Amino acid sequence: TGRSPKRRRWSMAKRRRLTRRLVVEQAAALADAAADPAAVSLAALAAALEIRVPSLYNHIDGQADLLQALAVVGLEQLLADLRAAVDGRVGREALWAAAAAYRRFAHTHPGLYPLTLQAPAAGGEPGRLSAELVQLLRLILASVGIQGEAAIHAIRAFRALVHGFVSLEIAGGFDLPASREESFHLLLGTYLDGLLQTSVGR
Repeated sequence: TGRSPKRRRWSMAKRRRLTRRLVVEQAAALADAAADPAAVSLAALAAALEIRVPSLYNHIDGQADLLQALAVVGLEQLLADLRAAVDGRVGREALWAAAAAYRRFAHTHPGLYPLTLQAPAAGGEPGRLSAELVQLLRLILASVGIQGEAAIHAIRAFRALVHGFVSLEIAGGFDLPASREESFHLLLGTYLDGLLQTSVGR
């Protein structure tokens, strides 16, 4: 009965190689597969890693620590995607690229995406990454003359527009026979036209 000696040796070797990063990466895969970070219980994660739940505590400090680690992974990936998308671009073109990258991230990582939405407490890795995201958008907006408090309003509006569209899209809220791409372009284009017109009028 039980696993063969070869199978047991392989599992033991895998456990010895296990790191916090690998544990969190497996949790991220489970969250995205379920499209819900709440679906990643310690029991489900341990089963996926073929270890016992108590062994997880060698790498994480419980469910709250795991969710924070997943938020960090999500923010890191979102930041990397946005930076790659806007590289070499400024102004309207950069905002278009950032919006498209944000939308792709939400579809590609439906489990991690919700963990990137809440503003984290000041300090710590989530706070640092969130600040870098905001700064990236501030730099883009500065290229069209939008700075200070006006930039904060513009960033909030940008996030609200893209998040609202993506959330309805993921939930299956757009079933009418019309192109979602055209709808997204119309929505974002209208926002950018108004934003840039306001900037010119300042």
